[in-house]
This record gives sequence, C-alpha cells and structure tokens, in this order.
Amino acid sequence: MADLTLVKRGDEDTLWAVVATVGKLNRVAEVYRSRNQAVEDRDWRAREVSAYADFLRRSKQPVPHYSVTPIRRSDLPRKWTPLPALGFLRGQFI
Repeated sequence: MADLTLVKRGDEDTLWAVVATVGKLNRVAEVYRSRNQAVEDRDWRAREVSAYADFLRRSKQPVPHYSVTPIRRSDLPRKWTPLPALGFLRGQFI
C-alpha cells in the first residue's frame, strides 16, 4: 500500500478507508466518501470484534484492529471487495 498520509485533503479522488489489521497484515475492509461514515463503521466493527474477543482468544485466532485512513481510489487493489465485519471468523480476512 502507498504511504496514505501524503493524500491531500479535499482531493476529489480521496476516500476514507476502514483498515483491518492483524499482525503485520493490513486489508481495506470498506471505503466511504466521508470520514464520519468511516469512523462509524470502524466503531461498529470494533464492537463486533469485542463481542467475539473471548472466542477468538480461546480458538487462538488473532484479534483484528480497525483504523480509519484516507486513501485514493487508485490505491485500492484492482480486485478489492469489502471485508465482511465478521469475515475473520470464517477465515475471510486474507
């Protein structure tokens, strides 16, 4: 992924990405036109993960962390698809 901190504000091509991180692996979970929508989605995903945190620890699965960052449409992987909020439970993170 490109250095996303260099994206200029107000750029027409700029989106806000909810990024899921497990260890050193990052995956764009969802993209939004507004930062507020991305923050709401990140918070919702974090609540879903916390609801399953005990299960994840018992099954020795890593717990994903979600963050919000600006991204250009051109920086999305060519065949990118949204990551289901609970996709990590079915091995769909990778």
